[in-house]
Amino acid sequence: MRNRGIVVKFMSNALLVEDINTKERIRCVLRGRFRLSNLKPVVGDFVEYVRVHDTGVVESILKRKNELPKPKIANVDQVVCVYTLKRPEVPLLVLDKLLVLVEEANLNALIVLNKIDLLGEEDEERKRYFLETYSKLYPVVMTSAKTKEGIDKLVEHFKDKVSVFAGLSGVGKSSLLNVICPGANLRTQEVSEKLERGRHTTTAAELLHLPFGGLVADTPGFSLIEIDHIRPDKLKYYFKEIREHGNCLFKDCNHVDEPGCRIKELVEEGVIARTRYENYLEMFREVSKG
Repeated sequence: MRNRGIVVKFMSNALLVEDINTKERIRCVLRGRFRLSNLKPVVGDFVEYVRVHDTGVVESILKRKNELPKPKIANVDQVVCVYTLKRPEVPLLVLDKLLVLVEEANLNALIVLNKIDLLGEEDEERKRYFLETYSKLYPVVMTSAKTKEGIDKLVEHFKDKVSVFAGLSGVGKSSLLNVICPGANLRTQEVSEKLERGRHTTTAAELLHLPFGGLVADTPGFSLIEIDHIRPDKLKYYFKEIREHGNCLFKDCNHVDEPGCRIKELVEEGVIARTRYENYLEMFREVSKG
């Protein structure tokens, strides 16, 4: 009899599958035909498997509704982009690149401004600008793993969804997961005083079952976000505000140096955040090099 489950983790020569009905986790292997066809499931895939004593054999991979390419996870409901203004101070360009990749994959984004317990009066202006800029575009939750501020709101966004954490090393993804998922005991690492960045404490994507319903993936932190595969003429579609307001004089306007560009007018009028537009130009130059 075939059972259905979701792939939650990969091991050296097997995978861990959580049964859809019983929530039991079973160590499974793949049929030989998967290796011969160079086809294999990824974390988040729904599969059909048969029980063979205490283990299982994966028989088929069900159709995916989407796939996040890096880290490779299927059937995602939302990408949780974790950002910090202090320790580490993350450039807005990093967040905007991450949001571009989320938009490219046609996924929903949730922005988490973490470590707000570190912010003082001198950071109020930056925090205000951040909230004004991004809350117009995506849901934003302010959190602190230390003081537990904002955790209840975060839980509301996670309930009954498959979520993926993403962000630079050191922004506190694992710390937040330890708070919302007691018993996960994920390794965390203090941010280096010299380098202002954390060490990579997560080495592979794994789906964790949340006690209030839903699954969440803690993913490896990164120091470089690659967007060079994106065509220059497609980049504008991955900026939500540019996509919505791009009714320029020329239909193929890339909003760089073309005449009659409505986007540049909206930047001057303050409708579109200048930092977002400047980061768009920076990315446009980057993807145009090839």
